[in-house]
Amino acid sequence: MAHKVISKAAFAALLDALIAQETVVGVKRRGTCFAFDRLSRADELRLDYDVTVLPPKVYLQPPREDLLRFETGPVPSVEPILDETPLVIVGVHPYDMVAINQMDAVFAADNPDPHYLRRRANTTIICSNIQRAGPRSFADQLGTTRVEKGFDLFLTDIGDSYAATVGSEKGAALVARAHDVADADEEALRKRDAALAAADALYGENRLTCPADRLPDLLAPEEALENPVWEEKSRTCFSCGSCNLVCPTCYCFDVQDDVRLDLKGGVRYRAWDGCLLSDFALVASGENFRHARAQRFQHRIYRKFRYLRDRFGVLFCVGCGRCATACLPDVANPVAVLNALHAAEDQP
Repeated sequence: MAHKVISKAAFAALLDALIAQETVVGVKRRGTCFAFDRLSRADELRLDYDVTVLPPKVYLQPPREDLLRFETGPVPSVEPILDETPLVIVGVHPYDMVAINQMDAVFAADNPDPHYLRRRANTTIICSNIQRAGPRSFADQLGTTRVEKGFDLFLTDIGDSYAATVGSEKGAALVARAHDVADADEEALRKRDAALAAADALYGENRLTCPADRLPDLLAPEEALENPVWEEKSRTCFSCGSCNLVCPTCYCFDVQDDVRLDLKGGVRYRAWDGCLLSDFALVASGENFRHARAQRFQHRIYRKFRYLRDRFGVLFCVGCGRCATACLPDVANPVAVLNALHAAEDQP
């Protein structure tokens, strides 16, 4: 990877030039929160944020996405709908980039998903280093405050400039368009490494009592399935699915047909779904395989920390803390559940 230094003024000018030519989204302040939104000028961008309300995956797997158009006349026809719009996402934190890398693996596995993969190929991602941490975040303990792949450009704030790591040909093309760019010298790289290392010291409130590499083992014993934590935590769960909907590594969806009033055609679309919702495991016969809230609550934790780890080799939680922040009854925090399982493991 090439390492460059670009002045903040030069990056702002580059960003304004990009905004004038294509769709650019970045982190903006929204009241007391931060959110990814379309930028109309460079000075709207905030790279000093803690965590956004929703992850940047909303631009790669939208909440609702049309998949195909169909006609049911004498000669039925189907036409796929693929989004070819170029997009630039600016300010993605490392843990969200880790999550996007995981989604890349999910949607490329088995039957590759052309809708996601086409949109991903048309998206340029500019990451930025973590300067503040959300109070419920624990990314440092999951090793997601750093990321080594997936991005096109990674910016690290080193004062009046950014240390820019070029991760792809698209990233190199962006740097080539900017003014006031130089190769990173040893001093710039030292500042970059110090800024990246400083991220881990920002976390401290929401702490796991068990090392991350042992988390799947907490869920392995039969006793873990019967632990009272599932009933205790789910008792006040609203089954609203907020924890699913704000999660950067939840990717479940439901597919529906929106038929025109003339019944001669329509659109097939998919929309986000979530395993905490009461009818998520409902099938056509009327059977619900996870009718009880405790079962759904348990499934979410097992999926993040065991099931998908067994399939893809990594934990499917990046420690962003969005689920815990979004949960009104304050029961969605995986740290509290995992710590309870860890405590039970130590009991005779």
